[in-house]
Amino acid sequence: MSNEQKPAPNDDLPISADLLEILRCPLAVQWKDKGDDPGQLRLVHNCWLVCDDSGLKYPLVEGIPVMLIEEGEKWKGTPEADLPVPPPNPQA
Repeated sequence: MSNEQKPAPNDDLPISADLLEILRCPLAVQWKDKGDDPGQLRLVHNCWLVCDDSGLKYPLVEGIPVMLIEEGEKWKGTPEADLPVPPPNPQA
């Protein structure tokens, strides 16, 4: 038996890896000049979904992505390092 530990299968992710794979920025997905699969998102600070194509940043609130263009635009000018952790609840 080896002393190596296997990494946990993404149990620490706040969002399913499968969901993250299929989610797209609702603004950038409409663009035809950004390649074959525009609007891909990446997880930042374990609580933000960031689209490099549009620059929009969508919060994860209690594990639920808030994928409203208006919400993503609020945070567009905020550097990733300055995004609040945890994100504020937009409905509060």
